[in-house]
This record gives sequence, structure tokens and C-alpha cells, in this order.
Amino acid sequence: MNKAREGIGSMDSVRLDKWLWAARFYKTRGLAQTAIEAGRVFVNQHRVKVAQALRVGDEVLIRQGDVSRTLRVLALSDLRGAAPVAQGLYAETPESVLARDELARQRRLAAEPALAIEEGRPTKRDRRRLEDLRKGY
Repeated sequence: MNKAREGIGSMDSVRLDKWLWAARFYKTRGLAQTAIEAGRVFVNQHRVKVAQALRVGDEVLIRQGDVSRTLRVLALSDLRGAAPVAQGLYAETPESVLARDELARQRRLAAEPALAIEEGRPTKRDRRRLEDLRKGY
């Protein structure tokens, strides 16, 4: 059988780092391994190791920055393919989608951090005055 066809759905389990890479959550397997070792990935609500065997039906929690995703594994693959194929490997839970949407809404409504700076950067004249104050002139 063709190697590309064997990559999806014909296995009982696959390494977690390979699956995360194939599902396009991380650009490289090394980044996936780093995230797993840092405790940002959980399988069935347990912290796992890089070589954890992942099976269809497992629940995977991934934290990337301030975004958390809870996924149900639908298919297995250790080959990275096109994005539409990768999206067929998992289904995000409705609660996870709602939480991400709420976080995005809060970010949109939050004040822009740059607006908190009222006067902007100090001018050359302002810096000289500050230096004079520090020196005691």
C-alpha cells in the first residue's frame, strides 16, 4: 500500500508528538515535544510524556499562550498533510470553542495598551532634564 495512504487511520496508536505535528498544532515535532515536556499538553486529563500512545477517542487539552483547546481524537496520523486533512484528525469540543470565542471577544473589548501612555516617549529635552535631576544640578 502507498505510504501516504498508510499514514491516516490504519494504526491503533501513534506518538502524541507526531500526532500534534500531523494535526498542525505545531510547525515541528521539536516544538510539540517542548510543549508536552513543559506541561502544556494533557491527554485524558493527565500530564503525559512525549512518546505517549494516542488512540482514537482520547481527549487532548492543548494550551498555547492564553488559548486552551480541548479536542477529541477522531483519526490517527503520523504524516503531516494538507490543512483540511489535518482538521479531520480531531473535533474541538463545543465548550472549548465557546471559551476561545469569549477570550477573543474580551481581547477585542480590552483597551489598547499603547493608549495608556499619555505623553509618549520622552523627548531629548525631557531626557536631559531627567539626567540633570538625577545628577543633582
